[in-house]
Amino acid sequence: MATTTATITINSTDLLTDELSLATTAVFTAAGNSTGIENTGGLARKTTSNTTEYTLFDASLYTDDNAHKIYLKNTDTDAAKFFEVQIGEYVMGKLYAGDWALIPWSADTTGTNCDITITPSAADITLEYMLFIDA
Repeated sequence: MATTTATITINSTDLLTDELSLATTAVFTAAGNSTGIENTGGLARKTTSNTTEYTLFDASLYTDDNAHKIYLKNTDTDAAKFFEVQIGEYVMGKLYAGDWALIPWSADTTGTNCDITITPSAADITLEYMLFIDA
């Protein structure tokens, strides 16, 4: 059984009136049990050539309603460049230079309403991504 652990630490000395220090860890497990997620699409990068919307993950290719996890990172250093991230028709947000996200994904296969798409703000920016697949 594979074990994949994600850890996030958030620190700030000037965001609040008191110092902020948060840390949490999660082990990626399959839906409804404690078995580790054992599959991945591999770590990859997509460098855009234009500002057209791009389907990163087509939900119909994955098992419906499982505990998939998606990692995304905008590797650019230009603060003005971003990727808009959508699940179906809903905009989740924008990943600006250096931003990253870890998103749970059910891959609802009843239509295209759970496809993961990205729209770059400019050509020639790179998105690093990985899908942890709960098969």
